Amino acid sequence: MPGDPEDLLGRAERRLQAAQLASDVAELSALLDERLLFTGPDGGLYTKQDDLDVHRTGRQVVSAVDEQDLRVVVAGRTGVTCFYGRVEGTLDGEPFGAHMRYTRTWTYDDDRGWQLIAGHASVVP
Repeated sequence: MPGDPEDLLGRAERRLQAAQLASDVAELSALLDERLLFTGPDGGLYTKQDDLDVHRTGRQVVSAVDEQDLRVVVAGRTGVTCFYGRVEGTLDGEPFGAHMRYTRTWTYDDDRGWQLIAGHASVVP
């Protein structure tokens, strides 16, 4: 892995945030592992295809991501990012906005770099 692993993972996390804001399906596809399992704030379990579909169809539009804290931990070829901040947008035409905590687990691949393999989102009151 060329460079500082924690710096590289922090950059991957911010690439993910930018791709979500832009609904950039190609970039999201590059960052999401095929085996992705994501637990949403509603308790539902979602896959990579589910995530790409809500962006591709416009069902979800993220209009703001205000990162207030980001923690990054790397152990070998596995990393974890813990994001806290405000996220706003629309889902199925309904506006949403909340302070959120995302815990994301990443795996490092020599060819593709950091890829998101699991995640969990919680609304923070």
